[in-house]
Amino acid sequence: MTDVRTPTSAAATSSPLRPLEGTRLLVLRNYVTYKSAWKLFLTGFLEPVFYLFSIGIGVGKLIHAFDLNGHAIPYAEFVAPGMLAASAFNGALMDSTFNVFFKLRYEHLYDQMLVTPLTTSDIARGEIIWGQLRGASYSLAFLVVMWAMGLVHSWWALLAFPATLLIGFAFSAVCMGLTTWMTSWQDFDKITLVQLPLFLFSGTFFPVTAFHGVLRWVVEATPLYRGVVLCRELTTGVISWESGVSVVYLVLMGAIGLLVVRRRLDSLLLT
Repeated sequence: MTDVRTPTSAAATSSPLRPLEGTRLLVLRNYVTYKSAWKLFLTGFLEPVFYLFSIGIGVGKLIHAFDLNGHAIPYAEFVAPGMLAASAFNGALMDSTFNVFFKLRYEHLYDQMLVTPLTTSDIARGEIIWGQLRGASYSLAFLVVMWAMGLVHSWWALLAFPATLLIGFAFSAVCMGLTTWMTSWQDFDKITLVQLPLFLFSGTFFPVTAFHGVLRWVVEATPLYRGVVLCRELTTGVISWESGVSVVYLVLMGAIGLLVVRRRLDSLLLT
């Protein structure tokens, strides 16, 4: 007699994939899906470049220099690493919110994946790494533009790209976790409500010394500010203890986000 199994029973008797195998499959699936949509990546790269040209170069003609840890640096060199961090932030945020929400609530893709040997941990890691890679592609291209424009003057800048990977990881994990609580497209207004202030007031275009008292403490506690500080100190070669604080902050943020995503996916998809 022929043994006929339903997809669910077949998955139940199949052994889960090893973590790297499951993650690789998720990343590969996203790559194949987005391979024909390369224009999306182009627009994500051009946005920070246009900001750099208009504000860093244009407005920079009116501003002589800013002080960074006792060193005077031209305005364009001050803004460029801020935009570098913002490009990683934007790429990770967009992919870990809109993309994940559609797959979770409308396409129900994750439910279909769980019929296979994939687990919720595989889904979490795969989507977070993909969001990180998307943000990293923006950042790498932007870093090349910075180098071509003569805005990089230190060998420490070689660590700026790994820094953007860390920024992408932290924001991908947290944003995906928050997306699991969204129930409608209107909830994305809340994402924009947070995204724009972070972009404008995280030390991207002017020093944090422009703020005073409690407001300055709030800004310094935001995740994008920590990413901006890390990228700025690495690309300028003016390293301080704040870079270490930023690394620890972003690692913890990403680890907590990953834990939340895994638990939320278990709650939504396995119960």
